Amino acid sequence: MSAADLPTLNAALNMISATLLAFGFANIRRGKQDVHRKFMIVALCSSVLFLTSYLFYHYQVGSVPYPYEDWTRIVYLAVLIPHIVLAAVMVPFILVMVWWAVTESFDRHRRIARWVWPVWMYVSVSGVTVYLMLYVR
Repeated sequence: MSAADLPTLNAALNMISATLLAFGFANIRRGKQDVHRKFMIVALCSSVLFLTSYLFYHYQVGSVPYPYEDWTRIVYLAVLIPHIVLAAVMVPFILVMVWWAVTESFDRHRRIARWVWPVWMYVSVSGVTVYLMLYVR
């Protein structure tokens, strides 16, 4: 695997994370805490793999400019900017949320998850959108 393959891997990991987050959410809504926990652990692992691959890729390649100078550039930036900001901001909140789950502080976990889960989902889905806009035409 070369550095050129990493954007596709990163998009796949983001899509996997989003899918696992959705299944985790659905299972906690059904009261299946054990199944929820398994989905969320794998979603966390997928996100960690993504972040590792993403950082390695950008260390190797640097910034990748948007290649088009048409109206899609505005749409791209409208997706990219909140994606980057929220991705950076949410990492400590995910760690706190996971810590509260591990320590069985479920009231705290539940309160923060109401805010963190949708942001995590947005970042995962918008990451795939950014990939599609940047690399697929």
